[in-house]
Amino acid sequence: MNEQALFCDGTGGYLIPPEPLAGETITLRFRTAKNDVARVRLITQTGAYDMEKEGSKGEFDYYTLRWRLGKSPFRYYFEIESGEEKICYNRYGAVRERLEVYDFVVVPGFSTPAWAKGAVMYQIYIDRFCNGDPTNDVKTREYYYIGGYSSQVEDWNKYPDSNGVREFYGGDLQGVIDKMDYLEGLGVEVLYFNPLFVSPSNHKYDIQDYDHIDPHFGVIVDDGGSVLEEGITDNAEATMYRKRTAGLKNLEASNRLFIQLVEMAHARGMRVILDGVFNHCGSFNKWLDRERIYENEEGYAPGAYISADSPYRSYFCFSEEGEESWPYNKSYSGWWGHDTLPKLNYEDSEELEKYVLEIGRKWVSPPYNADGWRLDVAADLGRSNEYNHEFWKKFRIAVKEANPDAIILAEHYGDPEEWLGGDEWDTVMNYDAFMEPVTWFLTGMEKHSDESREDLLGDADCFINTMKHHMSNMLTPSLQVAMNQLSNHDHSRFLTRTNHMVGRVSQLGPEAAGRFVNEAVMREAVVMQMTWIGAPTLYYGDEAGVCGFTDPDNRRTYPWGRENQELLSFHKEMIRIHKAYEALRIGSIKVLKGQRNILAYGRFTEKEQMVVILNNNSEFKEVAVPVVYAGVPAEGRMERLLYSYADGYTTRAEEYIVHEGSIILNMGAYSAAVLRIL
Repeated sequence: MNEQALFCDGTGGYLIPPEPLAGETITLRFRTAKNDVARVRLITQTGAYDMEKEGSKGEFDYYTLRWRLGKSPFRYYFEIESGEEKICYNRYGAVRERLEVYDFVVVPGFSTPAWAKGAVMYQIYIDRFCNGDPTNDVKTREYYYIGGYSSQVEDWNKYPDSNGVREFYGGDLQGVIDKMDYLEGLGVEVLYFNPLFVSPSNHKYDIQDYDHIDPHFGVIVDDGGSVLEEGITDNAEATMYRKRTAGLKNLEASNRLFIQLVEMAHARGMRVILDGVFNHCGSFNKWLDRERIYENEEGYAPGAYISADSPYRSYFCFSEEGEESWPYNKSYSGWWGHDTLPKLNYEDSEELEKYVLEIGRKWVSPPYNADGWRLDVAADLGRSNEYNHEFWKKFRIAVKEANPDAIILAEHYGDPEEWLGGDEWDTVMNYDAFMEPVTWFLTGMEKHSDESREDLLGDADCFINTMKHHMSNMLTPSLQVAMNQLSNHDHSRFLTRTNHMVGRVSQLGPEAAGRFVNEAVMREAVVMQMTWIGAPTLYYGDEAGVCGFTDPDNRRTYPWGRENQELLSFHKEMIRIHKAYEALRIGSIKVLKGQRNILAYGRFTEKEQMVVILNNNSEFKEVAVPVVYAGVPAEGRMERLLYSYADGYTTRAEEYIVHEGSIILNMGAYSAAVLRIL
């Protein structure tokens, strides 16, 4: 039996329709080599069913069976017989022994937004992208936070401080608006913003006010007050900060600017995703008000730190509950023990739960009209896994009722399967089934640059098996919208990982992040990012050659006027190719070849067949690829769309002869090729 020819997945060519409703009749299709098997059976929870041979196309036979779905998830796998040989086929592929965990699953009624499938996303860390409005910049000593004063950075090109949570470069929403032409020209389809809500840090994962955009990112129309004098650390005296971040005029004007940005993005065909930090808030938060920003401010109720009678008292868990503990009760629980990150107390506060659900609805509804949420540390929300599942089910209902086309995308490490059953998250930031395996295969480095593994560098078998395992933990609708990143705000820049330097900026210094980098390997990674299943997501500046070790060095400013123009042009070309072919958005994926430092895979639909080949060796290799298993005719021609190599790249077309189902390519060192059928 030709095992390589066996194929089925959850895309539209093999599950029809690919996102069915409860009670709908589906058609399941399975592929074998032509005239190669005696029987194909569908194995379900209720029994085994013979599939009917639908017909043949090219080198393959196709078997089909119709099935009426109920309301519950439908689990199945295939059993293929040829003579005495019997093979099972599941989400992992062709196997001799079936493991239930790898069964195919169809969840009736589960779908992910069509606009997000294969969408090119762009993550923006606002403070470091572009300063469009200097009048809203955070001032030096505007407030005191985590052992130091806020600091205004005058030099846009300065490396971030190792403990730079309080330093601000001035990037803002106006800067994004000013660069809309750039983003559109790059080919971006979705803007994902790190948190925008009022917060004292530059990263803003310590939310002060969920109802408003931070005026330092938005608009300050009513300014005044004073910064703290040297030696003063009491933020109750930070009158400028209080006026800027608690003044209703500034808050409303900033929300209006966000509305304007979303409208501009939508007019250009771009979507907008917000970052939701609902596990914890910040010590500056108006519900707690440890810093006394809102104390005695008109229009604000007293915070739970201030008063035992605060309407927000139940939002937090205090270890000292006696009335004598107020005012200024410091005994609240912090996330991972951080007193600047108060843990939200959902289980004991129905009011808190209702409030956060309303926040989820608010920002995806008119007039704001954001297109979805990225959920920070989503699995850590409550004190129990049971509650977390309960909450996210409610959150999905609330968000989808407000905006049925909104996406719910979670930060999650490890197996996400329990969260992706169709009634909670749509998908995840794809660490396990993209960022980590790609990084190990191409660089041999851990995603923080904390470890080097020469044994994993170029290990195609490990890469393929890892990908198959982790991809099987996600349903196809989730895979198609998974956020496939090479870098982000939590990990080292991918370009830096190509230099194989183990360590962080505190050990090696910032200059080391850009030494001995291999741009050719970066291009290989970008080719994979733009051709693998999922939503390719650029971290601002990756396309321009920004380097950096892990947080905070990875949060350098975008190098306007100093971009790596060749790398930028390469990204534009790969994005153009990605967007031009349906197969790269919603097509099937199948590995065609894997050996040391060599990888080839196909992306295909019934109408389009594409092949991607990588040579991650430091020397030339002749590579033969059995492209027929990607649906390419056994005899014919393929056209090269792009070829990257050690010294650059080319989009000059070149034709290759397909003979007996294979093509042969001469691949230079650290090269990648993208081909399509002619």
